Amino acid sequence: MISTFELFKIGIGPSSSHTVGPMVAAKRFLEEVRDARETEIGRITVEIYGSLAWTGRGHGTDTAICLGLLDEVPASVDPDSVAARIQHLRTSRQVQVGCGAPASFDPETDIIFNKSDVLPLHSNGMRFRAWAGDGSVARESVFYSIGGGFVVREGEINDGQVAVAELPFDTAAELLRICNQRAISIADVQFINELASRSDDEIRQGLDAIRDAMFACIDRGLRMEGELPGGLRVKRRAKGLFERLQNGRQRNQRAAHEVMDWVSTYAIAVNEENASGGRVVTAPTNGAAGIIPAVLRYFRDFCPEYSEERSHVFLLTAAAIGSLIKRNASISGAEVGCQGEVGSAASMAAAGLAAGLGATPAQVENAAEIAMEHHLGMTCDPIGGLVQIPCIERNAFGANKAIAAASLAMCGDGTHRVSLDEVIETMRQTGFDMQSKYKETSQGGLAVNVAEC
Repeated sequence: MISTFELFKIGIGPSSSHTVGPMVAAKRFLEEVRDARETEIGRITVEIYGSLAWTGRGHGTDTAICLGLLDEVPASVDPDSVAARIQHLRTSRQVQVGCGAPASFDPETDIIFNKSDVLPLHSNGMRFRAWAGDGSVARESVFYSIGGGFVVREGEINDGQVAVAELPFDTAAELLRICNQRAISIADVQFINELASRSDDEIRQGLDAIRDAMFACIDRGLRMEGELPGGLRVKRRAKGLFERLQNGRQRNQRAAHEVMDWVSTYAIAVNEENASGGRVVTAPTNGAAGIIPAVLRYFRDFCPEYSEERSHVFLLTAAAIGSLIKRNASISGAEVGCQGEVGSAASMAAAGLAAGLGATPAQVENAAEIAMEHHLGMTCDPIGGLVQIPCIERNAFGANKAIAAASLAMCGDGTHRVSLDEVIETMRQTGFDMQSKYKETSQGGLAVNVAEC
């Protein structure tokens, strides 16, 4: 079973697969080299392939690899210190690999963007090499960043899996069967399974930390202004939208669609933070990081049913749905396009909101199915390889569609024609059929039809 705390990881932007994953992989390789206690490591090189090579510069992959080799991890790295640390590395051209002399590492020449080859297991492949002083390869490791910050070392099983789950489920049908047989909710099932690796208090404290980090990201995004980095000259909008909504309230001038504007503003705030390399929660990816926080904030700010306990129900339910999608299809834009990122996040958010509002398990499954169904076929075609256009606005739409999906599901009794399992399988098949230029390579769609300047 995939843990809630692997689907929701606190890290930095702009991408879970292209930033968070490579940082984790680089840190793991550094630890491998140290544990092996090679007598002399003269140089470190990293070769990246596929989607990482094509859009890695826009997604900060090179920066992330540098940070990992500098002993940083996504959950604790200070976003405000990144620029200075990278500049120091570019000047020193050295990383500390053990107790002995540092190894040579020049980010300009030792990170190789291989746009010709793709490694066999996933488009987001990385090959790390530690070279001995005599020029031979002392250690070599291949890692794959498979979406959502998950990293797999060649030959290993996926990270983030609970060793033993009391109530295992592989499909939504099995999940609903467990709920019906035991008369418990989807959130209860996920909570019971989390107890295999954490105590009751640890789970609740962890959920609080995730929720608070999501809200903190929204709040910071609502305060910031200026242009986003990367060259597209995209201006931050969340602060202006927030101020306009506040002014309207003060003047008692409220449009009928005001709630939708609030939800959009929350989502935009998060994804502007993500695009600027700020601290976000992978939910389940960075490219779709604004949807679940925006819907959870809507739940808090506009729904009388909200409580801190129900925020736990929201997150646990969302995680259960996310685990089904990840296990049976993908949450990686490089594998299945943006349907796997924004579509998955909207499905998770719709389920979480419905559960928080008191929906039955059948209604929750219906909400998740509706949200995913209406993102099928969505491509991942970021302009300039940056997680800005169309990603930021796409999160705003995804959040509002999630709320609509939850509402539609709760208008019924949970009975519906198309199952969540069928939609997830359709998403997988659609992603398999999708041309690679539409899967986070910036070689098709908006990325080639819209001028970058």
